[in-house]
Amino acid sequence: MCKKRCSWANSSPLEQVYHDEEWGVPKHDDLVLFELLVLESMQAGLSWSTILAKRQTLNDAYDQFNPTIVASYDQKKIEELLNNPGVIRHKLKIAATISNAQRYLAIQKEYGSFDNFIWSYVAHQQIDNQWADISQVPSTSDLSTTISKDLKKRGFKFLGPTTIYSFLQAAGLVNDHVVTCFKKS
Repeated sequence: MCKKRCSWANSSPLEQVYHDEEWGVPKHDDLVLFELLVLESMQAGLSWSTILAKRQTLNDAYDQFNPTIVASYDQKKIEELLNNPGVIRHKLKIAATISNAQRYLAIQKEYGSFDNFIWSYVAHQQIDNQWADISQVPSTSDLSTTISKDLKKRGFKFLGPTTIYSFLQAAGLVNDHVVTCFKKS
């Protein structure tokens, strides 16, 4: 019997695995949260399947998304990334990732963890939406706009309301699986 998934997850095996095993599942590990923040910021203007296809290469190139290491990248490392065909070779996105890692570390210091910071926006409880169809799922929300504005004030880049909403879905703060999806039951 074939599993009934959210319609966006039927394009490729990578998307199916991501949907089935990760999307909408609450994440609390700061390294995982940083990875998702980077991946979502890299996705702007690209398809999610492109990001998933490059995920392992991105993971390797960005030192397993360790924000302490990424925050210390120098010009030599930036040139290495710009010359790596396996990553998103967008100079501004690379610079933003380094800057965002520095801001991420500041949030960890202030709140004890990025997990404490980000989950406080939802009172540490997943928002479980009840969408009948994927067409009802928004690309932004008041919550994503609020978080985006806060992050921007803190110096983060490439994290607008749409990117943040995608991050909230990916990190499981928001469960947007449609009601007919096997992940909803």
